[in-house]
Amino acid sequence: MEESTQPACTDNSPTTTQTARDQVIAALTLPALDGLTEAQVRGAVCVWDGIALTPATAVNLGPRKARRPGGEYQWFPRGCKRCTGRRAYRLLFDHAPKCERCQKTSTCPIAVEVHRLIREGH
Repeated sequence: MEESTQPACTDNSPTTTQTARDQVIAALTLPALDGLTEAQVRGAVCVWDGIALTPATAVNLGPRKARRPGGEYQWFPRGCKRCTGRRAYRLLFDHAPKCERCQKTSTCPIAVEVHRLIREGH
């Protein structure tokens, strides 16, 4: 099972660029933790395709919570720019039809950050 949350934006949302980026990153669907290699969990390789990451190619996907017997812990996945851009593109298809701001104008901070991640992936 993959984890995902949908970022929300309305006409009166005072979303800043950093908050919007954080919301987009948090909403990207990740593979199930139990199907990942140790290197993917550590962020040494892309969480989606397993390619080696460098500071220039990695996108920090933020802290994520996971459960295991005995409690919760945080893990810090990273993805390559190409895979992150592809997931952001898919996210835009889910976000835009439901977003009041996207329907009225091109200034939705969520959509702007999604487009930025898409461009970085090319």
